[in-house]
Parts: sequence; C-alpha cells; structure tokens
Amino acid sequence: MTVEDVLLRLQTLANPVNVAGMARFAITSKRVLGISVTQLRRVAREIGKSHALALALWKSGIFEARALAAMIEEPARVSEAQMERWLRAFDNWAICDGCCGDLFDKTPFAWRKALEWSERQREFEKRAGFALMAALSRHDRRAANSQFMPFLAAIRRESDDGRNFVRKAANWALREIGKRNLTLNQAAVREAQAIRALDSPSARWIAADALRELRSEAVQTRLRSRKSKLENRNSKFEIRK
Repeated sequence: MTVEDVLLRLQTLANPVNVAGMARFAITSKRVLGISVTQLRRVAREIGKSHALALALWKSGIFEARALAAMIEEPARVSEAQMERWLRAFDNWAICDGCCGDLFDKTPFAWRKALEWSERQREFEKRAGFALMAALSRHDRRAANSQFMPFLAAIRRESDDGRNFVRKAANWALREIGKRNLTLNQAAVREAQAIRALDSPSARWIAADALRELRSEAVQTRLRSRKSKLENRNSKFEIRK
C-alpha cells in the first residue's frame, strides 16, 4: 500500500463535524480530517507495520496521518534523531500522547528520553517526557520498581510548571506509576505528599488529584488483589520446583 493510497483512504473517512468537536478538546493542527481513533486503529491493522510508510505519512503533516504513522511504525527501526524530529513537530496533546503510547515507549531509548524530555522548555516536548513515563508505567510489565524512582523525582522537580498540558501529564505519570503495584503506590503517595507541601498552585493540584485516586478503595483493592495473585502464582511455582 502506497502513501497515496492511505491518504486517499483517510480522505474518505474525513468528517468536518468532528474537526470542530476535536478543537473543543484542544486537538488542533494545520490539517485535521476529523477521523476517530477507533477508525485509525482499524486502518492501522489493515496496513500492518511499515517503517517507510510511517515516515511518508508523517511528512504529509496531516494530524490523522501522523497519528497513524505512530501506530504502524516499527519501533526497532526508530532512531533517536527520528524521535527528536517528530517531537519538535508536536502541536497538540493528542499527537504527543499517541506517539508516546503507541510507539516511543517501545523503543530502546524510551526510559532515557522520558527523563531528558521532562527537562525541556517547550510545552509539548516537556509533556512528552511525562506522557512517556505514563506509557512506560502502563506498558512495560517487566520494568523493576527501581526504574521508576527517577521518574518520581522528575515529577516533583517539574511540579511547579503551571502550564496546563505539562501539569496534567505530570499528574498522569504520577498516577500511573502509583497504580503498578503496592510498593510503587506507597512511593507515589509519599512523593505526592512532598509535592503537596511545595509552594505552588500547580504542585498542590497535581498532588491532590493524584492522592485522591491512589488512596481510593478501588485502587487499593485492585493492587492488593494483584499482589495476592502474584504471591499465589509464585507459591505454586516454588512447589513445582
């Protein structure tokens, strides 16, 4: 399938009514077609993975084509230079979060880039750092608890950044880390308490919102249940040995 074929397919799915709705949720770009994520994922499944096609779609500059590029790109073929090029082009939170959760978190550079980008000055570049932390927290099931500790420190360090898309992403990362397991939940709660003590409206909002979820009965029950299942599985494994 050529890039021309894909762009033509996207044009047939365009919905001008959705463009206005997306704008109300701050999803704006130079060219937006108004295609839902569900539709894009369906197209992505039909296409399969393709590095060359992903690069061509990204160059089109169309929001949905770029979102689709992140879905079909081959993580193993992504270079740091490509990540930085795409990062500089982020112009809304949706393309930022989509690239981080569909692609960047699966590259070999993800953990380092999350910390590096969290120190950037441009709003969506900094957001990408925290969005990448959130994505890694959700998707990298093999990661050790210790790998998340630098993320918690970075969240505290940047928690006084009052820009909307930065503080929301920092809060998102803090919550996702705290929902991995009971140990990280306790670490995230301690970090949130430290953040709450900072003299910053943004920090207080990040902390209060995170603590509300991380201490909730729903989260605590789920984490206790997950720990119990893991202990039972380990116990059965020891018996078989």
